[in-house]
Amino acid sequence: MQIVIAGASGFLGGRLVPHLRAAGHQVTQLVRRPARNPGELRWDPAAGLLDASALAGKDAVINLAGAGVGDRRWTAQYKETLRSSRVDTTQTLAKAIAAAGPDGPRVLLNSSAVGFYGDTGDRPVDELSPAGEGFLADLCQVWEAATRPAEDAGARVALLRTGLPLAKDGGLLQPLYLQFKLFAGGRMGSGRQYLPWMSLPDWLDAVLFTLDRDLAGPVNLTGPEPVTNAEFSAALAKVMHRPNLLPVPGFAVKAAVGEFGGEALASQRVLPGVLVREGFPFAHRTVEAALQQAVSAST
Repeated sequence: MQIVIAGASGFLGGRLVPHLRAAGHQVTQLVRRPARNPGELRWDPAAGLLDASALAGKDAVINLAGAGVGDRRWTAQYKETLRSSRVDTTQTLAKAIAAAGPDGPRVLLNSSAVGFYGDTGDRPVDELSPAGEGFLADLCQVWEAATRPAEDAGARVALLRTGLPLAKDGGLLQPLYLQFKLFAGGRMGSGRQYLPWMSLPDWLDAVLFTLDRDLAGPVNLTGPEPVTNAEFSAALAKVMHRPNLLPVPGFAVKAAVGEFGGEALASQRVLPGVLVREGFPFAHRTVEAALQQAVSAST
């Protein structure tokens, strides 16, 4: 396929591009500076600018653009950045796909997040579950709704509700890996909150699976067996041969990162209902297997 990707330089996008190319796809990356080669296409999502004619002959668009949720404290200004970097980019892409018509991409895989479900406590949720409450849940709903112009124009739209892909040099695992490496690891908060982990190789393969299987609507990209934070910490300690003795109190997390701390301590027992139903072959079905892969992987 001829695939256009937004967010190609991020934690996940930077890994997905070579994965797509290895699978035989041709990838064009959207960039905000002048394009330097035929594999790049300039756009300006803040201004809503993307030449729809440049999408002619393309088969699919994958949108992973969005400022990092945990990169900064959630000031009013940064919360607006979180919103605009997701909603404006998605609207720009969806409108360009609609304007391109039948000669343009007929598939949009758009990033979303399991934050859609809010804090679910011990209750399992899947793609049929309703939206939760909180800033991230509200953001995810607006983010997903921004794909509507593409869907209304007849494109197949899949919403990639991503959990916590595991890699020691990015995402959730990066700071935890360093803490445990320095013999300073432990659970966060009560440890009873569920974490919707997924191995990075499974995440990459699940994106291709969603693309190839004609899946539409929400698709939870999480592992099949969510675990509590305490269980996650114990598994990481085991894999790294380190103690699991220094818990971080919930109040300390909230004091360190502000409002985001409350969301970071939320319990999300998210199940990959669509992937399981469609027979996705998970390479890492347990958190220990996923952590073993992540810790041993070269960076």
